[in-house]
Amino acid sequence: MGRNSDSRQRMVEAARQLIRERGYHGTALSDVVSRSAAPRGSVYYHFPDGKGQMAAEAAARHAQDQVEVINRTADSASSAEDLVGTYFDLARDGMVGSNYQRGCAIAPLVIEASEESEGLHDASRRSFSAMVDGMAFQLIVHGVGNADARELAHAVMAGVEGAMVTSRALRSPQPFDAMRVALTDRARSLTAGARTPS
Repeated sequence: MGRNSDSRQRMVEAARQLIRERGYHGTALSDVVSRSAAPRGSVYYHFPDGKGQMAAEAAARHAQDQVEVINRTADSASSAEDLVGTYFDLARDGMVGSNYQRGCAIAPLVIEASEESEGLHDASRRSFSAMVDGMAFQLIVHGVGNADARELAHAVMAGVEGAMVTSRALRSPQPFDAMRVALTDRARSLTAGARTPS
C-alpha cells in the first residue's frame, strides 16, 4: 500500500513539473512515467480517468505547495508589505533559477484544457481559490482589512501569474520587479498607521 501511494505521489509530482515546463498538451503520460520512474502499468491503476485526473491532482498539489510557501513567508514577514514583496521575490527567483523554463502548474489547465473537461476547470478554480484564500488570510493577520486583503490577494496572484508569462517571453525578471513595486506599495498603503504583529 505504501509503495503504491509513493508511486502515485511521484507521478503527480512529475506531472506537476512537466506541466510547469511544457504545458498540459505538451505533457504526455509516457513522459510522466519516465520522469517519475513509476511502473508503466501503474498509470491507469492510479488514474483510471487518465491524464485529466492526473493533471487535476497536479494542480491541487501545486496550490497546496503555494499555500505552504505563503504560510512560511508570512511567519517570518514583519508586515503585509514584507509578505507581498518576499512572495514576489521567491517567484522571481524560481523563474530565473529555472532559466525561464518553469511556469505555473495550474494556468495551462485554464488556457489549454478547460473546454475539454469540466473537471479540469473545477480543479483550476479550486486551486487558484485556495491560493487567494491563503494569501488573504495572512494579509489579514498582518493588519489588512478583510475586503482589502481579498482584493490585494487577488492582485498578488494575478500579478505573479502574469509576471510568469511575460518573464518567460522576455527572458527577464523585470515583470516580477515591476509588479513587486506596485503591490508592495499597495500593501503599505493599506496598513499605514496600523499595528503589525510582533
